[in-house]
Amino acid sequence: MIRLLLRNASLLTTAALALVAGDACAAENISPVGKSPDWAVLERFQETMTHDEFTSALENVYCTRGVPAEFIQVDASEARVLLDKDEQRWFTLRFSPNEHSSKAARRSWKRAASLRRAPKGRELAGVKIAIDPGHIGGTWAQMEERWFQVGDSKPIQEGDMTLVVAQLVAPKLRKLGATVSLLREKLAPVTRKRPDDFKDVSKEILRRAGVVQPREDFAGSADPEKENTMRWQNELLFYRNSEIRQRAEIVNTQLKPDLVLCLHFNAEAWDDPRNPRLIERNHLHLLVNGSYLPPELEFDDVRFEMIRRLLSRTSEEELPLSEICAEAMARRTQLPPYEYTTDNVTKLGRTGYVYARNLLATRLYQCPVVYFEPYVMNSDEFFWRAQAGDYEGIRNVNGTDRPSLFREYAQGVVDGLVEYYRAARK
Repeated sequence: MIRLLLRNASLLTTAALALVAGDACAAENISPVGKSPDWAVLERFQETMTHDEFTSALENVYCTRGVPAEFIQVDASEARVLLDKDEQRWFTLRFSPNEHSSKAARRSWKRAASLRRAPKGRELAGVKIAIDPGHIGGTWAQMEERWFQVGDSKPIQEGDMTLVVAQLVAPKLRKLGATVSLLREKLAPVTRKRPDDFKDVSKEILRRAGVVQPREDFAGSADPEKENTMRWQNELLFYRNSEIRQRAEIVNTQLKPDLVLCLHFNAEAWDDPRNPRLIERNHLHLLVNGSYLPPELEFDDVRFEMIRRLLSRTSEEELPLSEICAEAMARRTQLPPYEYTTDNVTKLGRTGYVYARNLLATRLYQCPVVYFEPYVMNSDEFFWRAQAGDYEGIRNVNGTDRPSLFREYAQGVVDGLVEYYRAARK
């Protein structure tokens, strides 16, 4: 995803983020608004995985650019994960001698292969699915910088559009037998926090970045010093951090689904949001959790969350599911795969559409996650289809007969889930 007008986190460097947040104790290095890791949770994974299973997941999904020995050490019988850098305390995970002797790990989600075969039209019976309509939208869209407008046209707001898709997907999945919950059902934040609640954390982030007396506000999106202001940091912590963490809290403690569908739209650089640059490129990709960079693993909570996902074997479910969903989306949309040019992702699988990336949502949700990134919002094709809104059947849009953009997206999601669960259920 290359988004010029999406908030970047250039100040959120390792040095700037090494601060105390939430209920963390002073000895820990916790990411902003993060929680102190409960390492004891990992005890339930003792002897549930062989050496080869652990190293394969670590090297091929989670640490694809090398395993940093200062954080994770592996030998034939065990893995050691750093708990505390200052005191050099380590968590020791014992491997099982072989697959036949591996103990069963307790998880809150069900694997598709554990479900009995279901009749046609009820392929999702017994499956609990949470739908996460990405971002917030509404009056928050400009703050999130998921907004642009061409002349007097209807503004393009990602958070609004993901909610439309979610509301189309949900009844289709329920008809197929799934229990479905939406993480938001309106254009409003889920978190009760607001930007001003993060003043102290923002001030500390800026201080550690060398900005001792930060400005309170910035003068529009073109202000070169906006990232050094309190408002920028407050808003970033609100919508990119606190909002996602609250959704994760709902997923992990209330809903406990078997799967989360994160619905997003992609975009490329669109310059001035009131005079955007429409482009010809339009593409598709999906994301799974992985491809952690060594600087990210310096944080105790991030390191813990990565190891918890690895031991939960979520990638064994979400990667093949994402591959099938990608193929279904590609058939529906006829979009080519996106090609990343940054070093924070790793292409996985055989389709060319699926990448591993360390995103907060895919890391915190304690179950498999399929993260959709179809279309380019500021492509010429997308713009005209979005202006047409949602509708039934086929319409001529800018000279081409097309279904509703939103229904095409929704049906692609459903097609992929049906195909996967139909094949995986025994």
